Amino acid sequence: MADQNMESFTPSLIRHEPGVATIHSINWAGMGALYMKEVRRFMKVQLQTIWAPALTTLLFLVIFTVALGRGGLMVMGVKFADFVAPGLIISAMVQNSFQNSASSLLPAKIQGTIVDYLMPPISAGELLFALVASSVTRSVFVGLAIWGAMLLWPGVHVMPHHLWAVVWFGITGPAVLAFMGILTAIWADKFDHAAAIGNFIVTPLSLLSGTFYSMDHVAPLFRTISHANPFFYAISGFRYGFLAASDSPILLGALVMLGLNVVLGAICYVAIRTGWKIKA
Repeated sequence: MADQNMESFTPSLIRHEPGVATIHSINWAGMGALYMKEVRRFMKVQLQTIWAPALTTLLFLVIFTVALGRGGLMVMGVKFADFVAPGLIISAMVQNSFQNSASSLLPAKIQGTIVDYLMPPISAGELLFALVASSVTRSVFVGLAIWGAMLLWPGVHVMPHHLWAVVWFGITGPAVLAFMGILTAIWADKFDHAAAIGNFIVTPLSLLSGTFYSMDHVAPLFRTISHANPFFYAISGFRYGFLAASDSPILLGALVMLGLNVVLGAICYVAIRTGWKIKA
């Protein structure tokens, strides 16, 4: 009787060989390892990846507040310095998210070490999630560094009014740029290609999307063009979290950012899954 009971329990006890890792639906260990590897990669040079962008953004704040803020200029019912500060934060966040994701795959692709990303037992979705999450993490670090410095800056008030908007647009905005960076790395054949996307598409779109001005102060044609810019909704929504005022309906902006993440995420997933331009 005891032997029969032991036999009934044996299959569940020795289902897998000792020491053999078993991956069920999601490889959490592999995905976490890749995420930590990417975080350590940019943290090793944090002077360049975190503090340098923060310093550059603060210089923008100094220049614009000195040039335009001394005269008591009011925008959307607040001082110009308070208006421009949230836009500067999210603008730096999205640009660094793009740079981080693009610099993850592109060097490996060009140097022939892309196999280090493709051979481990992680799926395309897990690879994509780890790369995007690490890019968003870098953008959050940059944003916190800038926000912390602005808290100490005289004449600037950057305390959130709607924390949920700060969190939502502070994550979905950089995530969109992280997906764009991955697509750029997959498409590009050399570093110049990625630099061209960053210099001629990402930077202009981020700066010409209401970072330094309100839509009430621009011509109707330029306002229409700005509303077609996806960066506009990230900046407007993020600013709403600090000022409780925005240039566009906040719900529309939240849905636009969600839709962009879904669409770009699906495109990146298909590109990685099929091995477009990354598999021989």
